[in-house]
Amino acid sequence: MRNYTTVLKIAPAFLLFAGSMLQAQTQDSVKTADIEQVVLIGYGKQKKTDVTGSISSISSKDFNGGATSPAQLIQGKTPGVQITSNSGAPGAGSSIRVRGTSSLNGSNSPLIVIDGVPQDFTGVNGASDPLSLINPNDIETFDILKDASSTAIYGNRATNGVILITTKKGSAGRLKVNFSSLASVSTKMGEADVLTGDQFRDFVNSYAADSYKDRLGTANTNWQDLIYQAAWGTDNNIALSGGIKKLPYRLSLGYNEQNGIVKTNNFRRSSAGLNLSPKLFDNHLTVNVNLKGTFTDNRFVDGGVINNATYFDPTQDVYSGNSNYGGYYEWLLGSGFNANSNSNPISLLNGIHDVSSVWRGLGNVQLDYKLHFLPDLHFNVNAGYDYTKSTGQKKVNALYRAGFNDKGSVSQYTMEKKNKLLETYFNYTKTINAINTGVDLTAGYAYQDFYTSIPGAATFKGTGENTVGKDFETNNTLLSFYGRAIFTIDNKYIVSASIRRDGSSRFYNGTLDNVWGNFPGVSAAWKINEENFLKDVSAISTLKLRAGWGKTGQQELGVGNNPNNYPAFAAYNLSATGALYQFGTNFYNMYRANIYNPNLTWETTTTENLGLDFGFINNRITGSIDIFQKKTKDLLVDSPIAAGDLSNHNLLNVGNMENKGIEGSITVVPVKNENTTWEVSFNATHYQPEITNLLAQANDTFLIPVGGISGGVGNTIQAQAVGHAPNSFLVYQQLYDSSGKPMSGVYADRNQDGVVNANDMYYYKSTTPDAILGFNTKLTHKNWDFGLSARAVLGNYVYNNPAANSSLQSASTNDYLQNVYSSAVNYKFAVPQYYSDIFVEDASFFRLDNVNLGYNFGQFMGAGSNLRVYAMAQNVFVITDYTGIDPEVFNGIDNGYYQMPRVYSLGLNFQF
Repeated sequence: MRNYTTVLKIAPAFLLFAGSMLQAQTQDSVKTADIEQVVLIGYGKQKKTDVTGSISSISSKDFNGGATSPAQLIQGKTPGVQITSNSGAPGAGSSIRVRGTSSLNGSNSPLIVIDGVPQDFTGVNGASDPLSLINPNDIETFDILKDASSTAIYGNRATNGVILITTKKGSAGRLKVNFSSLASVSTKMGEADVLTGDQFRDFVNSYAADSYKDRLGTANTNWQDLIYQAAWGTDNNIALSGGIKKLPYRLSLGYNEQNGIVKTNNFRRSSAGLNLSPKLFDNHLTVNVNLKGTFTDNRFVDGGVINNATYFDPTQDVYSGNSNYGGYYEWLLGSGFNANSNSNPISLLNGIHDVSSVWRGLGNVQLDYKLHFLPDLHFNVNAGYDYTKSTGQKKVNALYRAGFNDKGSVSQYTMEKKNKLLETYFNYTKTINAINTGVDLTAGYAYQDFYTSIPGAATFKGTGENTVGKDFETNNTLLSFYGRAIFTIDNKYIVSASIRRDGSSRFYNGTLDNVWGNFPGVSAAWKINEENFLKDVSAISTLKLRAGWGKTGQQELGVGNNPNNYPAFAAYNLSATGALYQFGTNFYNMYRANIYNPNLTWETTTTENLGLDFGFINNRITGSIDIFQKKTKDLLVDSPIAAGDLSNHNLLNVGNMENKGIEGSITVVPVKNENTTWEVSFNATHYQPEITNLLAQANDTFLIPVGGISGGVGNTIQAQAVGHAPNSFLVYQQLYDSSGKPMSGVYADRNQDGVVNANDMYYYKSTTPDAILGFNTKLTHKNWDFGLSARAVLGNYVYNNPAANSSLQSASTNDYLQNVYSSAVNYKFAVPQYYSDIFVEDASFFRLDNVNLGYNFGQFMGAGSNLRVYAMAQNVFVITDYTGIDPEVFNGIDNGYYQMPRVYSLGLNFQF
């Protein structure tokens, strides 16, 4: 898909067609009363037409179906937001990037706020994705704050955007019951392009010595086919909502079970949610109580299963007939197995039982009191508590190779996390008729504390060599004061300004020097369509120009038991097991100093944004376009440092980065009448990050290697360097012979000094794509409905690590035989060429994410009842030139990636 201009040509042509359809339908369209859309802006809400920042809002009617994690609901739905699945394993979750990257060693994930409770950025042991602990069926809306003028009110956690998630609430009235059920089957998309048994025999017989030829078997075993399965799943939810006198409520129960396409992998989630939203004292006091509880069970697949299925010799049978190692075929060396060889993948599946259980309870009570003596003034209190506990156990069977030497083992771990929140703010809203100006003032205080406890993991072996790790415990506290003022003048001009002052314990160094920071933001909007010269132009429904500026911070440094929770504070840790002090016949742990940086503080990003919102022909055509520039200074970089300190590297504020981009979206309703409605949406994003500074005294060749790869020890394929995008690939330029074949180990002498060495490596592409495109359409005709969503990512590159590991050496110089990618037959590299740019592949792709077709039976059981049945296919197909299994690899390094499954589903939604 290197020639992807066709994709770009489709959109304008389609929109021209849609526009002509729209004009034909305008005269016959059914006019309905416009409902003013309201969006959340952080500690408040605002009419969408009055928003001055860059904010996207997505409601449940636009969600992707079949999602097991909240992020999947909005994948491809909005510009500037890239959501990449971390894995095809159920419950694995996604990585979210809002307008690209802004940090090198800090977090690049957005702050997520659920019903007013900001979440932490760290993971949960035993849960692949903390967001998967929230039932997607309970979510009503996502409001995504993208520019600093809208996110600055969240201060030092808002550099990467803010996602506000609002869950569903009850409404007054009679009892309503909503039941949904979905049954699905998942299948693999494809297999790694390795040799078959016959092809591998030809390969070995052509390039190996007789001693290796003698090791060939007679089978034709497709190891990949053996580890994959057609996996079933089900998702069932029931919600009861209504009102008892003045007490609206919603109670929901859910059960989701998904089996992975790799055998033995599964995910189960049970959830319950309760919302109470009464209004008391003549509607002066509004109460919102949100309670959510989930319990998940996971069984994970050993990380080596997919890789071993790729590489294991396809000429061998699954079983050896040997009673050792569970009877499975394993490569032997001397009196035992060959420790350097790949394990039998079926042995790994059956010999390792890795499970976890995670409990999570998230609740908050929000009180909004409209003062009796001054109804324009509201006092808001929000108290929240988020509790998570996980336990896990990994058993390795003594009968199989993985546990044979240890005579079996059991490893156990637990983790506990607590997130406490208390926020209070005043909000004053008033329309001053004398000057035709609306005033919206907010001022507040926030306290949030994060606590993590990880007792030392214990491992018990059949040999008696038991170990217990060191306990870890920490907590971080954030104190904040914030304020915002919004002025709406003559319903044409809106000015907004906010400031937040954050104090973070992460940067406490014994003093308060670097603890506090200020984060301002200002924005303005001009509703051009409200001016007299356009007010009577009926074809223009909306035309608003926006501009914003703001500063935000980044304080997220470490996760889990990372010692960088307090990287500015001098601290000591117990020495490791291998570094004990002997006194007499006893050995003792010693305390040793941690490396720290007392001058450390947060990164600061300044963002400028210019946007235009438009709507034409009674908002039958709507959309927006934004251009932005982000400048980050004081980058948190885990940098090499001079010898003589406590470590050879430390966290420093040493870097700068810039990121420029443009994004836009358009929605067209070509048909809208009594029987038919057709809506089409398209969005596009382009951004270009560049590191502009690292170490001040470093020369032009200074770089920080990142991006570890398999093969060798400590090899990396990416680097951070000035003048290049983050995580750029650092490789040699491959040379080719006259017939176009790559020459083994022959690279360009780029600096022309007569020697090819590391100085000739160059920066070739990066994980940053040229463009991210999203396409969605919905069509309803009478009782039928049809939906489709698709995405394209253009100009992104992926390092194909399995292909780089494949060479003639796999058949001739090891103590065992290892399968190879088909490219090895063509390239004929004598040994692996890990740093050849030939393995950095164009991974541009077009993916049809979701297709669904439904029929609504209407009020088949009387008034208020409804039944919709539907069929759905997810991850329908992918068009790409990438030679690996899946081109969508988050970190740009494909190393045994758990592919995204293709999913077929049947479902129903019943309500009465």
